[in-house]
Amino acid sequence: MKLGTKLTLFNAISKLVIVILFVLLLPVLIKNISRNYVDSQLIKQKNKLLQIVKSKGIETYIENGESYGSYLPLKEEYISLDEVDPDYYLDTIKRGKRLFSEGDTLEYRILSHTFKIKQKNYLLEIGKSVDTLDETSAPLQNIAFQVLLGMILLTVLADQVYSTYVLKPLRLIIKTKLVGQKFPNFHSYRKVRTTTSDFQHLDISIHNMIETIADKFHKEREFISNASHELMTPISILQSKIENMFEEEDINDDLKSRLLEMQRILNRLKSITKTLLLISQIENEQFLKEDTIQTAELLQEVYDEISIRLQDKDISYDMTVPHNWHFVNINKFLLFNLFFNLINNAIKYNNEGGSINITGVPVYDKYVISITDTGIGIDADVIPLIFNRFKKLRQALQQDSFGLGLPIVKSIALFHDIEIDVSSEKGKGTTFKLILPATLIIVN
Repeated sequence: MKLGTKLTLFNAISKLVIVILFVLLLPVLIKNISRNYVDSQLIKQKNKLLQIVKSKGIETYIENGESYGSYLPLKEEYISLDEVDPDYYLDTIKRGKRLFSEGDTLEYRILSHTFKIKQKNYLLEIGKSVDTLDETSAPLQNIAFQVLLGMILLTVLADQVYSTYVLKPLRLIIKTKLVGQKFPNFHSYRKVRTTTSDFQHLDISIHNMIETIADKFHKEREFISNASHELMTPISILQSKIENMFEEEDINDDLKSRLLEMQRILNRLKSITKTLLLISQIENEQFLKEDTIQTAELLQEVYDEISIRLQDKDISYDMTVPHNWHFVNINKFLLFNLFFNLINNAIKYNNEGGSINITGVPVYDKYVISITDTGIGIDADVIPLIFNRFKKLRQALQQDSFGLGLPIVKSIALFHDIEIDVSSEKGKGTTFKLILPATLIIVN
C-alpha cells in the first residue's frame, strides 16, 4: 500500500474516532452548556427583580402580606415571592418539582434566594421548566453535530491536499530515481526540489548509491569486455597450434589423446569467452533492433536447429503460436539465441519421453509466449538466482553446463524490454513466460 494511501486512511480513521467520541459526549456537553446558560438567565432575572424591589419597594409585588406568584400561560416559567421566617436562608439553583393549583406537577430548574427588606425576610423563586431545557438541547445537538461533520470533512480534505503536496517530492524521487531508471543505464542526476530536509537527504543518498552501483557495474562490464577480447587471441593461437600438431606425421596415439583433451578444454574456454563477449556486447547495446520476422517462423528455425536433441530424448514438441504474429523492432540473432537457450534448457532438464509446449496468447495490451516443459523443475528458493551470471547452480553443474544460458536470456530480454516470469514445480516441470510489449509484435 502506498504511503499516501496509508496516511489518508489514518486521517480518515482518526477523524471517525473523534466523531464517535464527540457523538457519545455531545448530549452531556450540550446538557451542561444549556444548564449553565439557564442558570445565568435565572441570575440575571433575580438581579433585575431585586433592582425593581430596591427602587420601587417590596409593595410592588406583595400587598397586605399576600405572597406573589406569576407564571407564563404554559407554565414554562414562573416567579414567586413570599415572606418567610427571619432565620430562614436559601441561595441555590437546583432542580425541583412544583405543584400548581390545577393539580399539575412540573419539574423546574429553580433559583431560590432569600433577602431582607425592612427587617422582613423574603424568599424569591424563579423557575424555568426542565422540558423547555430538553427541547432546546436536541436542536443544539443537531447543529453541533452538523458543524462537527462539516469541520471533519474540511480537515480530511485539507489533510489530503497537504499530504499530497508534502509527499510529492517522495513520489518524484521514487519515479525518477528508482522506477524510471533502466539498469544499468542510469540517467544523469537531477535534483528533486523540496524544502523537506529528509527528502533532500534521501534524494542525495539514492543518487550516491546509484553512482556507486553504476561505477561498479561499468568496471565489471569493461573488465568482461576487455578480458573476452584479450582471451580470444591466445585461444585462437593455441587452437591453431593444436590443429597443426595433429597434421604432423610422427605423432603417436598417446600424444594425440592428450591433444584431443587439450582441444576439448580449449573449446570449452572458447565457448565461455564467446558467451561473456556476447553478454558484454548486449549490455553495451552494440546490436541494432531493426529486424522483422514472423514469430512462428523464428520459432521454427530454432526447432530445426535443435530437433535432433529432441529425438535423442524422445521429447514431444508442440507449438501453438498465431501465424499472424510478427516480431518487429527486434534483433533476430539475439531473439533466436533467447528462444534457443530456453528451449535447449527445456530439453536438457526434461525427462526421457517428456514434452515441451510453446504457446502464444495476447494478454490485455501485451503478448505472452510461454515455454513449458515436463522436466525436473526448479526449487522455489533457487528461482530468483537462475539469471545471475555469478551463480552456478547445482542443476547446471550436474549437466556439465557453464550456467550462462539464462544470464544471456535475461540480457537479451532486458535489451528488448521483455519481462520474464518463471514458475516451476519440483518434479513436474517449469514454465518461462516471456511478456512482450506491444511495440515488439504486430498482428496482421
